[in-house]
Amino acid sequence: MVAVDIIFAPIFLSVLVYYLTKNAQEYTKYIALAWFVVEFIIAFSWYKSLPQVGFLELGNYLSVPQFGFDLTLRIDALSVAMLLLTSALLILVVFTSWEEKNQAAYFSLLIAFSGPIFGVFMTTNVLWFFIFWELTLVPMYFLVGIWGSEKRIYAAVKFFLFTHVFAMFMFIGFFLLFKETGYWDLTLIKEAALTTPALIWWLMFLGFAAKLPVFPFHTWLPVAHVEAPSSISVLLAGVLLKMGAYGLIRFTVELMPETTAHFAIYMVIIGLATTLFAGMLAIYERHIKRMVAYSSISHMGLVVVAISTMTYDGLSAALYEMIGHALVISPLFLIAGWLHHKTHTWYMDEMGGIMKYAPYASAIFILAGMAALGLPGTMGFVGELTIIVSSIKAYGWWIAVIALGSLISAGYIIWAVRRAIHGEASEIVLKSNFKMSFAEKFALAIFAVLIIYFGVQPQAIFDLANQAFAMFGGMQ
Repeated sequence: MVAVDIIFAPIFLSVLVYYLTKNAQEYTKYIALAWFVVEFIIAFSWYKSLPQVGFLELGNYLSVPQFGFDLTLRIDALSVAMLLLTSALLILVVFTSWEEKNQAAYFSLLIAFSGPIFGVFMTTNVLWFFIFWELTLVPMYFLVGIWGSEKRIYAAVKFFLFTHVFAMFMFIGFFLLFKETGYWDLTLIKEAALTTPALIWWLMFLGFAAKLPVFPFHTWLPVAHVEAPSSISVLLAGVLLKMGAYGLIRFTVELMPETTAHFAIYMVIIGLATTLFAGMLAIYERHIKRMVAYSSISHMGLVVVAISTMTYDGLSAALYEMIGHALVISPLFLIAGWLHHKTHTWYMDEMGGIMKYAPYASAIFILAGMAALGLPGTMGFVGELTIIVSSIKAYGWWIAVIALGSLISAGYIIWAVRRAIHGEASEIVLKSNFKMSFAEKFALAIFAVLIIYFGVQPQAIFDLANQAFAMFGGMQ
């Protein structure tokens, strides 16, 4: 398959699939599953073909020579890590959405989403990057706005407008890059001297920071998570947030390293504030899904601190945490949504005793929660430990305050388990039917296996980091 096909084919395929299956909707999920498996296989084949250093060239398309406007596709280890993560999550989301209503439209939108999100991680042309970045908003807007909860329209509009407005800052930064260098491709821009690097850096940083999101740009995410279907929350946390982290690495650290080093202290402050503030909000939260949403934001603050170090150790820790966060937070969102579906309440103090009536879901919720607080033997431990160690090496012992994030995580996770999973069963729980489908059990089992496997055997991810960040091996 030509590389460009994996980006644009899903857009047309989604329309075709919808019209072919709208009267036989049970087939749509199988088509979506097959397509996402194909994407994963292709991404894995690219992983096996990666050069030890640099990019794997996938070709130039849609050339407009007079403007230097080509769709340049090339990938490195960082890109492949994101492609593998994205395709894997899409496969698991199909299983967790197995009984979703209006399946023809739902799975067609998921297929449509897979095209531009692959484009984000595959192109080195900053204008095409922006185009794909914006296109991901369209299917996600409808997935939240149609299949979400009571305030789904409000959540979808806030999500769309907030991320779109801040993306315009990023676009202005990209336009200034082109104006100063005459190039749209980042590999050529890197070789040119910029006369206004600070302005461009801050414009791009704002665009990526709002997507992560970090404090004080985080307000759209808890609303989107609470109102979105739980499977879509997996994509919001596991993929869309990673676009922001990916952008920080690709367009600030790699493209403008000297300017990033100059402003690194601001990234540290913002990252620490995000981790501690969001963690404290999670402690005081009764709403189980909103609690998980604040936990997600808190962990992205750790990623920002790790990226700010601009060292091999720090960037490797950031990449590991990006993947670990996606695999750990996803089952928490899925089970939170499942509990609401079964009990018709979001509030943990109205639950209690879930372990007795839903031991399978409870056990995986506890496992994912323990991983979120950094229990040894899970991905959470490796991610948080490597971030703390790399941050101390870069900034000194004062940055050890970041470890408070883990203590706060322990507080809200243990408190959530105490209120919702253990204790006396409420009347709501006693009246609920906690039957879980095989597809849901299968997806949760995969998440559990990956959380433990990469927690015990993290080397596969760090091998990707070796290739992605080799150039930073000597930077301190």
